Amino acid sequence: MNTIHRHSGQSQGGHPPHGKSGAAARERLRRNLGYGVMAGLGVTLLSGCGSRQLISMGDLASGFNREVAFMSIFAIVMSVIIFVAVSYALFYTVNKFRDDKNTAPPAQFHGNNRLEVILVVVPVIIVMALAVLTVRSMAILNPVPDQASKIDVLARQFWWNFSYPEVKADAGGNVTNGNEMIMPTKQSVALTITSGDVIHGFWAPNIGGQRAAMPATLKTWNVDIDRAAVYQGNCTQLCGASHANMRYKVIALDQARYNSFLAAAKAYRAPEPAADSAEARGYAIFMQGKPATGALACAACHRIQGTTAAGVAGPDLSFFGTRRTLGAGMWEFMEEEHWETPRAKEILHAWIKHSPYVKPGSLMPTYDGSEYTANGKQVKGGVLTDEEIDDVAAYLRTLKLPEEANYWNDTPVYGSSDAAQNASAQIAKTSSPVPGGK
Repeated sequence: MNTIHRHSGQSQGGHPPHGKSGAAARERLRRNLGYGVMAGLGVTLLSGCGSRQLISMGDLASGFNREVAFMSIFAIVMSVIIFVAVSYALFYTVNKFRDDKNTAPPAQFHGNNRLEVILVVVPVIIVMALAVLTVRSMAILNPVPDQASKIDVLARQFWWNFSYPEVKADAGGNVTNGNEMIMPTKQSVALTITSGDVIHGFWAPNIGGQRAAMPATLKTWNVDIDRAAVYQGNCTQLCGASHANMRYKVIALDQARYNSFLAAAKAYRAPEPAADSAEARGYAIFMQGKPATGALACAACHRIQGTTAAGVAGPDLSFFGTRRTLGAGMWEFMEEEHWETPRAKEILHAWIKHSPYVKPGSLMPTYDGSEYTANGKQVKGGVLTDEEIDDVAAYLRTLKLPEEANYWNDTPVYGSSDAAQNASAQIAKTSSPVPGGK
């Protein structure tokens, strides 16, 4: 505050600064503008520090982004030319026709047809040029190639399901994965997007532009990426209480690894737990619930390939043990032993026990006897003991693809030099998901 008072740029009489005072004011303005730019840049960079993952709509590894960048160059160049021309005309006119230089009345331009034609024709030419560029880009980007890989995207409050309509699972139904989209590199991928409830927004900036996911509407468009890596996706349409926690990962694999994933996913059947094991007890609760305490069966809402669980109200859990995210990306466990770390087990336990507390707006039932919202009404949840919840978690951790089809193996997280360190830092700073922890 002392600095502001000392360099206020005003004399005691309130007159504008002159001489040295004016120079000091200009220097202060220049310095403050510099600080503002640095602060803005810092906010931009820090916005990605939670996951240390680079999210960029200027990632030129994507053909979509390359085409948009090509179109943007012309728009930016035109904007600069217009800005310079208008600024020059403005300052030239203001300087030339200042009051202290001109005493005669200003000339009148009413009826100057040449000037009026110029003021109309020049903007029309600019708009037409930009329109031609836009139509050209749309003609390149919008058609769906016949050879494009197809992925169906379903948005729900507050998660994503990714289904592969061309790959029928041996156990029945399409190959599907929740909150982690696996796609091939160096080819077009046709995404058919819809919503199961409200309007959502699908956007993974590194692979292409954003599209609205609307109920009862199917929108198909192309994305692509040349680089094998893990990319971040987000919901861009305010959709409810946990809009900010509706994320997903895009895992781009080279063609050989992508084919390996599809083949393993097609043949996948959930493993049968050993008798009398924690996994077997968890499997029984997952399928049947616990009617004596009002605990609902997880299978009523979730699908697991190769079992009788065929629910569609929640994300597909067929490959849950292979996934490295939980709660639609609220938590990331990037290290090799992801689900076996104590912190990961604690968060998974809390998630099963009381999901609506962990993620506001979550429609999962509670298993600690507390109330939750179902069909717009408050409903009392069932009860599972901590041991029973751990049994369910143990069963979920067994739902893994073969190691050779693990799409996370050796796939770098784009923009992160050390994914394991990143995940450890993120997990460590996360407070206990439920009061008092586990």
